[in-house]
Amino acid sequence: MQVFGNIATEATRKESKTTGKGYFEFRLAESQRGVDKEPTWYTVRVMKDEDPGLAKGDFVKVTGKLKTDFYLSREGKPTGTLLIIAFESSKITRASAARLGAEEEADV
Repeated sequence: MQVFGNIATEATRKESKTTGKGYFEFRLAESQRGVDKEPTWYTVRVMKDEDPGLAKGDFVKVTGKLKTDFYLSREGKPTGTLLIIAFESSKITRASAARLGAEEEADV
C-alpha cells in the first residue's frame, strides 16, 4: 500500500515489547478528494532503528503493509487505529503553483 500525506506528529523512537528492537512512529493525515473531505488518519511505524529524518508538517510517501491496531481506550472501551508497517518512507516536495503554471504555458 502507498499513502501520500502530511506528518501530524514528530517521529518518536519506540521499542518493541517482544523483540526489544527500535522503530520510529508518527501520525499521518492523508488528504481526501471528492465528497468526503475529512482526512484519513494513520499511525506509521518505520521498522528501522535509525531516524527517518522526517519532521512534523513534511509531505511524505509511505509504502508498507496496512493493518488495524486494536486496544482499550482510557475509558476502557475497545477502539482501534489504522496502522501502516512501513518499509519505506520518504519526504517529497510538491511542485509550486508558479512552476506548474510555467510548465503548462510551455506545453501550449
